[in-house]
Amino acid sequence: NVLKGQAATTAGAWATGGNLNTARQQLAGGGIQDSALAFGGENSGTAQLGLTESYDGTSWTEVADLNTARNYNGGTGTSNTAALSVGGFASSNPVAVVELWGGSSWTEVADLNTARNGLAVGGTTTSSVAAGGDSSPTAARAKAETWNGSNWTEITDLNSARDGIAGAGASNTSAIVFGGFTPPISGVTETWNGSSWTEVNDLNTARVQAGGTGIVTSALAFGGDTPSITANTESWNGTNWTETGNLSVARKVLASAGVNSTSALAAGGGLPSPQTAATEEFTGAGSGLTRTFTDS
Repeated sequence: NVLKGQAATTAGAWATGGNLNTARQQLAGGGIQDSALAFGGENSGTAQLGLTESYDGTSWTEVADLNTARNYNGGTGTSNTAALSVGGFASSNPVAVVELWGGSSWTEVADLNTARNGLAVGGTTTSSVAAGGDSSPTAARAKAETWNGSNWTEITDLNSARDGIAGAGASNTSAIVFGGFTPPISGVTETWNGSSWTEVNDLNTARVQAGGTGIVTSALAFGGDTPSITANTESWNGTNWTETGNLSVARKVLASAGVNSTSALAAGGGLPSPQTAATEEFTGAGSGLTRTFTDS
């Protein structure tokens, strides 16, 4: 008999990180697992918050507030020193307000063309896509726009109009959006290539108000409402969604950050009762080595 090694793939898993200082839901996030930002949201039905917290991989620190307090905003960014807060719900209306985080303060930049909340945003602070969201009229829920660091430009509509949508992306020519409420609750996934949206394979579990991170070829969807609040997590490889390790705390309308399907952050969010400060860090699927004996 000869001892041989054989690679074995293990599922990704979530581990507990440092709690937010202020528990909240309906907030946005941006950055990566060990350098992230969480901003906006609401707490126990209070007015919208401008509260912003910065994560260093261990703990959250409160930093300067958004200029426009809001919830259900979209967020993206590359670190805890570079992020965008896009749209959202302020006072009693969807807003078009966009703010840029430069590491110490928020600066208002050019507005979206269409005010909206519950939208998906993916990319960087100089090159990103915003799509879907709740607005008036309802037809605007299919609208999509790209950001070039100075201005928003309306682009081709989504194939499936929806709000409460999640998304991710690398730039204004490469993005992915998934889930949302059409109605009904949807698992539809679409990718953007710089000129058109293409419908690809659906999520295994349709959901609304989920977290989303990554890029077109490597993304993660987690949490959300199915309509029951779920901990379900799925990994996207550019072709298919595959179920992987669940969140420890089931939640929706949470902040998310991460660069791909193997590294992500989930913070805050709404539970079946109030909201949470819980933070979890995702480490994606990896390879171990199993040993087998074979005859020779």
